[in-house]
Amino acid sequence: MNILITGSYGQLGSEIRSLYTKKAGKHHFIFTDVDTLDICDETTVSDFFAAHKIDLVVNCAAYTAVDKAESDTDKCRQINSLSVRNLMSAAKRHGARIIHISTDYVFDGTAHKPYVETDRIAPQSVYGSTKAEGEAVLLDNYADDSIIIRTSWLYSTFGNNFVKTMLRLGKERKELSVVFDQVGSPTNAADLAEAILSIVCSDRFEGGVYHYSNEGVCSWYDFAKAIFELAHIDCRVSPIESSQYPTPAKRPHYSVLNKAKIKSVYGIHIPYWRDSLQRVISSIKDN
Repeated sequence: MNILITGSYGQLGSEIRSLYTKKAGKHHFIFTDVDTLDICDETTVSDFFAAHKIDLVVNCAAYTAVDKAESDTDKCRQINSLSVRNLMSAAKRHGARIIHISTDYVFDGTAHKPYVETDRIAPQSVYGSTKAEGEAVLLDNYADDSIIIRTSWLYSTFGNNFVKTMLRLGKERKELSVVFDQVGSPTNAADLAEAILSIVCSDRFEGGVYHYSNEGVCSWYDFAKAIFELAHIDCRVSPIESSQYPTPAKRPHYSVLNKAKIKSVYGIHIPYWRDSLQRVISSIKDN
């Protein structure tokens, strides 16, 4: 099976690149990013599928600059929505399947219990809206042959993310203020990559929406405190409300995801968020 990975220089794509050889087996992985495949160009995508005889695409490509997206709507929509239609059209034409990565930002954050896959979506930002549009492209036109995996608060040893920012700021400052009224589940991109590879290499492909984040719940304030504790950094963290730290894009106040479906269908074990965070911090320090 020829497997195309888009967005392979991002956090998740990079983690898949670092892990795939352990599970590749008879499968052939093709890693691309914007420099080798412009997924916003429909003809280019179709030609690539034909030339490489793609059987499955794992779409990790996304516009993830949440605040910038509020003023860069066209580019955000092009990458998060229109490019998904291009991939879907090529997949249909060439008999390929799709695993597409989405986000907790499709929810409005007003829930009081973990979101299940069938809960109503109501994105509050351009980023969330365009990711919801990308989901709809697949659900409305290619549902049986598409898997959508929503995740949250992604971080990694690769790229820029909250963990790396806190590690840097914690060494530069004696005190930081972090919001405490936004609650979710941090997700180690390496754990999500493992889950995706397990699905890819399994004998099952059951289309639909799935949720994946690490187990457990915390606020951004709790997350920052844990980062400093596990990294042995002496930096005081003060809790503040979101209203004290205004941003162009509105974030969901509650975006905990229920993972029962993906665990049941694919038998995936999901690590606790602090355990995964410890591994990532240790890896960053070692490197």
